[in-house]
Amino acid sequence: MSDLILIVDDEPGILTTLGGILSDEGYSTLTTTSGEEALTLYQEKRPDVVFLDIWLADRDGLETLQALRETDPAAAVVMMSGHGSASTAVSAIKMGAFDYLEKPLSYKRAVDAATGALSYRRSLLEAGVSGTAPGLPRDRQGERRFTAAPDLPLLRETGRRQRTIGRSTVIYGLGLHSGQRTGMVLQPLPANSGIHFVTLPAGTEIPAHVRAVAETDYATTLSGEGESIRTIEHLLSALHANRVGNLLIKVHREIPVLDGSALEFCKLLEEVGIAEQDEPEREVVIDRRYEVRGGGEKRLAVEPAGELSVSYLLRYPPPVGEQRYDFTLSSPEAYKKEIAPARTFGFMKDLKMMNELGLGSGGRLDNFILVGEDEVINTDLRFPDEFVRHKILDIVGDLYLLGYPIRGKVTAHLTGHRDNIALLRQILGPAQ
Repeated sequence: MSDLILIVDDEPGILTTLGGILSDEGYSTLTTTSGEEALTLYQEKRPDVVFLDIWLADRDGLETLQALRETDPAAAVVMMSGHGSASTAVSAIKMGAFDYLEKPLSYKRAVDAATGALSYRRSLLEAGVSGTAPGLPRDRQGERRFTAAPDLPLLRETGRRQRTIGRSTVIYGLGLHSGQRTGMVLQPLPANSGIHFVTLPAGTEIPAHVRAVAETDYATTLSGEGESIRTIEHLLSALHANRVGNLLIKVHREIPVLDGSALEFCKLLEEVGIAEQDEPEREVVIDRRYEVRGGGEKRLAVEPAGELSVSYLLRYPPPVGEQRYDFTLSSPEAYKKEIAPARTFGFMKDLKMMNELGLGSGGRLDNFILVGEDEVINTDLRFPDEFVRHKILDIVGDLYLLGYPIRGKVTAHLTGHRDNIALLRQILGPAQ
């Protein structure tokens, strides 16, 4: 039986043209010019993919998208518009649309969108996303047991309780380096489980631990059994700051970049809530100075302290220049105010090399800071020193790959992901 696609557009010519394209590719199609009728058809027929116009005579397309997502969290919706704006496209993706197409539609883009949306819907269904409980994935954690990161001699009880999220949720976006639409299912895990990624659709489990780190060029990548998950540091940074220690993260290839910072992840944690668990929390208490050095002035060290703090010195050619920032992780609120909003950044001069490496394909004008020869090209800075604050954000995220919160004073000069991981491996020692 062929997959069913519902096409919703108030232009009869679009219904005919797009319906013909998809029929030629072997899909069955339903068509309507009405947003209200589209909701009824979705309830009755449960199509596999929906192509939905932004502008409808009887109902706004974004409102229709929201209603579809409330009906079925796994709904795979491709939005279309002939006169939409960039902000409209961003809104649609943030609301859960799989893709956004500009009219006139090309044959290839339409077919690619249908194929991708169908594949992604299947991944979500395999991950446990169900239309029977609007907005919430079905909890399937009982199918396997997850265990926390290995014990370390430096672990100490904190007097706090372990934490997970209050309920399951789904978040959608774009992969910064893959350039592909991606989504992520977050589910609570019991105490003493740790943080674990599960790849979609393969179902490979990869623990959030330094031993699983495979690459550190421009982002931190974990891998296992031939599967990889990219750009995990922004999410882990928010989890570290909020001390969420037990969590299942199901994701396809790459964590959504959202706006390039950790702020949206912090807001998501506030939305779903954080639940304390019965077991005591432990953290890594640094007992002496650990240090890694690179060429020139590059160095990264951590030493004993009463709480986690990071002092970072950054130096780039103008217009960035030299920046220094000192941050103490005294509370999640301090992190959300001072560090979480700082976005990732890139330089025009590096784009060609990144493209050759297959990286940066998801960079858009609204999800990172693009720096030219003389000025920031695409946005207003959130802080005058946003660049150095983002470096601290990355460090807080990478440090969580020990599997526990860290207590210590970090001093960093001109370092990156590779140095962060090297420091963690030094803390673990040869036995780990």
